Amino acid sequence: MSIQAWTFLFVGFTFCLYLGIAWFSRVQDTEGFYVAGRGVPAIANGMATAADWMSAASFISMAGLIATMGYAGGVYLMGWTGGYVLLALLLAPYLRKFGHYTVPDFIGDRYESNVARLVAVVCAIFVSFTYVAGQMRGVGIVFSRFLEVDINVGVTIGMVIVFVYATLGGMKGITWTQVAQYWILITAFLIPAIAISIRLTGQPIPQIGMGSRLLDEGVFLLEKLDQIHTDLGFAAYTETFTGSWDKLNVFCAVLALMVGTAGLPHVIVRFYTVKTVRAARWSAFWALAFIGVLYLTAPATAAFARYYMIQSLHGKSEQELPRWFNNWEKTGLIVWLDDGDGRLEYFGPQDPQKFSQNEVFRMGQLAASRFAQIRAEHQQWIDTGGTEGEDGRQVMRELQLAGPDRDIIVLATPEMAELANWIVALVAAGGLAAALSTASGLLLVISSSVAHDLYYRVLNPAATEARRLRVGRIVIGFSVVIAGLFGIFPPGFVSQVVAFAFGLAASSFFPAIVLGIFSKRVGTIPATAGMIAGISFTAYYIIGSVYGGMSNWCFGIGPQGIGAVGMLLNFATTVGLTPFFPAPSTQVQDLIKNMREPEGAGPAVMIETAPEH
Repeated sequence: MSIQAWTFLFVGFTFCLYLGIAWFSRVQDTEGFYVAGRGVPAIANGMATAADWMSAASFISMAGLIATMGYAGGVYLMGWTGGYVLLALLLAPYLRKFGHYTVPDFIGDRYESNVARLVAVVCAIFVSFTYVAGQMRGVGIVFSRFLEVDINVGVTIGMVIVFVYATLGGMKGITWTQVAQYWILITAFLIPAIAISIRLTGQPIPQIGMGSRLLDEGVFLLEKLDQIHTDLGFAAYTETFTGSWDKLNVFCAVLALMVGTAGLPHVIVRFYTVKTVRAARWSAFWALAFIGVLYLTAPATAAFARYYMIQSLHGKSEQELPRWFNNWEKTGLIVWLDDGDGRLEYFGPQDPQKFSQNEVFRMGQLAASRFAQIRAEHQQWIDTGGTEGEDGRQVMRELQLAGPDRDIIVLATPEMAELANWIVALVAAGGLAAALSTASGLLLVISSSVAHDLYYRVLNPAATEARRLRVGRIVIGFSVVIAGLFGIFPPGFVSQVVAFAFGLAASSFFPAIVLGIFSKRVGTIPATAGMIAGISFTAYYIIGSVYGGMSNWCFGIGPQGIGAVGMLLNFATTVGLTPFFPAPSTQVQDLIKNMREPEGAGPAVMIETAPEH
């Protein structure tokens, strides 16, 4: 069977499975819709949390980042896993004991203000839409290559599937769908990694294979990669702190990803779905264990992909280019611009003179028509190998054309290694499972923020259960459409966009939640001002740096790590203003005390704030 036939089989089966689970898990009440009736077992919740967490960024893009960045890409591994330690110790048990449905619920009740609740709603929607943009782009990439349909058609199919099972089953349906999606995505990630490790090194365990000798050459894989990189003008693959990733940027990026993890609303809400505080702690443990299976394999997959990519492309003529390149070239995510000598060569930025040959270019976010226009405008320069004394590669990078798209590397690796067609198709199904599992969780956060926290808690407290459920489903419909537009017009590659969402979560929610749990003194105005200051600064810096041409003026910190500074600004604003404003009411202080007591010592006292008019 062909790759496309296998893909139709796997994708069709998994989509039927998702829809079947959603049908049998459909709910008729808001508690089932928002928190799955609070009856999910800890181990199942751990799997669902892992699937919710391991988005398209983890499955599709993270290994691609490590493959292109080398050792420096480990910053994403450290940040995204380290955040779960913070989550398990600082937030999850206390928020579960607090109860309710959402993060804005906690903010509104803890700080006794619907203004604070509205700020939290805006932050949740902003963070969630930023995050979901990366997921829908991942869906489009998978469909574009493996089903050979237009990327917009692929995004539309993904939108329909998510809409159906998210609106039918709510959190209950999403939870059990994510359990199935975890096993699909982890199987799809491990099988090719194991097969490639055996083929290259004879070792069935990828992590050992990454540090083993290549069977054909007798040298260590990482040693070979270092040699290839330095020969082609790149920094060594295992070199630390390369390029703009100096020590400060690495530290800030890891910190932003860690505290962003602990502040993501679609992750936090998962701990409301279990029965007890103890189950919430065990959910965090199981989630980290299940996530670790993929995250500990990703560096090996990245090393294998980097080796295959350069070895199969560098120095090849058009007739010698491998089949995987020709397949992915149709998507526009990897492109070869020939300067006339008929050979493809891949050189790094440390040797600009060598660009007079060729390089692999990517189209990235450029539409095909715009790419054709740029190519026509610069054809003479391409044909002549550039102007004398000009670094041609820099010109192409400024046009956003240089380097293979990082989002294709994991998906293309089985083809690079010439694995069986069914394995290639399985990876496609895994990528879709990763993207759709996270997208559904994010859409539910958006729905609950609008339908529960805004509509019910602020605008219409007298709304019936049926009306609240209907509003929630309508909001999911609108959110799916907006998410689809982000997939069609993506603001960046998957991991880049997701990293920005973490920065926004770190700078808005994390300080407000931590201080809300551990300080009885922080009141409404300081916490609200802190959230506004943190997310405003971070959003301004990211948008200005990435899309507005602004320099990294804050100590040279890049947009991936600026959330750490936004978090500190939030803490400083909140703590600095606290002495000038009154403390919370006695009722809220009792709530904080009860929330921090060990389980069984006393129940948390949940409060309802009166709507502000």
